[in-house]
Amino acid sequence: MLTKRQEEILKLIVIEYIKLAKPVGSKLICDELNCSSATIRNEMQLLEEMGLLEKTHTSSGRIPSEKGYRYYVDNLMELKELNGEEVFKLQTIFNNTQLELSDVLSKSLELISDMTSYTSIMLDTKSHENKLKEISIVPVSETVLVVIVVTDQGYVEHKNIELVDVSLEEVKKTVKLINDLIVGTPIDEVSSKLEFEIKPVIGRYVKQHEMLYNAFYDVFTDISSKNVNVVGKNNILKHQEFNDVSKVKDIFSKLEDRELLEHIEEKNNDINIYIGHENEMDPDVAVIKTSYKTSKDTGTIAIVGPKRMEYDKVVNLLDYIKKQIER
Repeated sequence: MLTKRQEEILKLIVIEYIKLAKPVGSKLICDELNCSSATIRNEMQLLEEMGLLEKTHTSSGRIPSEKGYRYYVDNLMELKELNGEEVFKLQTIFNNTQLELSDVLSKSLELISDMTSYTSIMLDTKSHENKLKEISIVPVSETVLVVIVVTDQGYVEHKNIELVDVSLEEVKKTVKLINDLIVGTPIDEVSSKLEFEIKPVIGRYVKQHEMLYNAFYDVFTDISSKNVNVVGKNNILKHQEFNDVSKVKDIFSKLEDRELLEHIEEKNNDINIYIGHENEMDPDVAVIKTSYKTSKDTGTIAIVGPKRMEYDKVVNLLDYIKKQIER
């Protein structure tokens, strides 16, 4: 349990280090709290022994540890209000009724990255509540068809498939089978139903069943998979923590690893902060993320930056965007 003065010292050090990226010495704390330098040095030593501060080799000052950042965000942080310009820019995007939700999210991510100089990530998953209403086909050429998938929530997806030496009648039989047997299935369970309920019977009715099964399986797998969008990847280069070439390459490779990014998905509905070793991305970064849910989609928005992140600003920003999406 920290004393009031220890909390004030820790908070000052976190805020100053986030702002300047330089170890914080006792003089600055003395000036702010009007205490003697001996008193401050003693308190800083105690905070270091508690694991809340760390001493660097290049300075007598201190920087926050992961544990120190965690104590700060859990107990000391005061959210920073968005300024008028930031709110106006965000409202301009969300009030544009001509934009689809996916476009709104993409533009929001770009704006977040510009405002914060961090990397924004969105995972968009078709909601379990979206159930297959029907599929239909539109021939485009002798070998290309457009498959139209409609859900009961009004979500519509178009996918092109290419079939060689398959008659239109065979395709229509397959579409009828799917509509007869798995309409009403949650969209993220359709691929599984195709495999276990359609595949065993399709061969009895359709000659080129293998090719058609694979084509429609790919369509539904693609539709139900997570859409991953990463914006502002190069913002990592703006932070001195990542001026080592090998570290930058490592972070970049992780931001391009789709499987890793899919694990960023947030199940919890709150704004959650994962610092250093608490996150699944990298021990040298912090990840702040939240889930969102609309009638058609569920997803995750995550902000990735150095552990020296403006937590107070990003939390408020994510909260604002989440509320706008779900309104």
